[in-house]
Amino acid sequence: MRIVIWGAGAIGGTLGAYLIKAGRDILFVDIVESHVQAINQNGLQIKGPVDEFNVRAQALPPHQLTGQFNAILLCAKSQHTRAATKALAPFLAADGFVMSVQNGLNELIIAQLVGRERTLGAFVNFSADYHAPGEILFGGRGAVVIGELDGAITPRIKRMETVFRDFDDNTQITDNIWGYLWGKEAYGAMLFVSALTHQSIAEALAAPRYRPLYIRAAQEILQLADKLSIKVYGFNGFEPAVFLANDISRMNDSLDTLVAFNKLSAKTHSGIWRDLAVRKRKTEVVMYEPLLAEADKLGLKLPLTRRWIEMIREIEDGARQQSLANLDELKSDFP
Repeated sequence: MRIVIWGAGAIGGTLGAYLIKAGRDILFVDIVESHVQAINQNGLQIKGPVDEFNVRAQALPPHQLTGQFNAILLCAKSQHTRAATKALAPFLAADGFVMSVQNGLNELIIAQLVGRERTLGAFVNFSADYHAPGEILFGGRGAVVIGELDGAITPRIKRMETVFRDFDDNTQITDNIWGYLWGKEAYGAMLFVSALTHQSIAEALAAPRYRPLYIRAAQEILQLADKLSIKVYGFNGFEPAVFLANDISRMNDSLDTLVAFNKLSAKTHSGIWRDLAVRKRKTEVVMYEPLLAEADKLGLKLPLTRRWIEMIREIEDGARQQSLANLDELKSDFP
């Protein structure tokens, strides 16, 4: 089975490099021409404390792709999901599937465009960054979980388990992929709030002054999931149940564990922070739009969520700077 990885950045590049190293037939597709050229000329280089290696690889821009493929792993940023899915759809075999290996609930968009029966989900929490054309930093390992959207344990999801285990031996299959994806949304809310500053993830979550903000950011997302009867799962120290229960002591324990987990990674700051501070581009904040739409249907306000989203967009537009002053402003508005 030849696997197309659509998006050879932090997630797709790291995953694909390991699969190539294991002998898998991988074809990268990416819209960044300099990255495509570097991969074809010099291979894809993985750097960092986890591993250091280079693999020879083939990469193409979308307009040069031909053929039909049974497995396409979509690893694009959330805001590019719709355009990427439309672009890859002609190359998907009739009995093939698209697996979202992204942040957000992008499986919903993919399923609309190629069909729910041809869509698989994946949750990943490893740390990686695109550093330069042909070069990815692999900062630290994290949870990897895959699943069918309806929770069925099918032959194809078992096949993908063997593929993903070439990247991480601890890959799991779940009958509730949505529970993990919503867990990442709640944790991601805390990462977005941290990206309003220049603090590292560990520094941000460790600061007692701002912990109530991080807790409430996660709680608003989890309360929405609870209203939708979604059982949310935790990972790598994040425990949604204690946030829903508003158990102060155990929430602090969970945050302490997340601090320790993030201190182990060479990727000190979130990809959100990197988009704002280094790459000066739009973030994946659009991945919260489906959640806000669901909240509107239920009459939930999610006031803190809406405010930090507004602040992130102001930073994207150059109307606000990343600073701890942003958190002080939030503390004033949400005491």
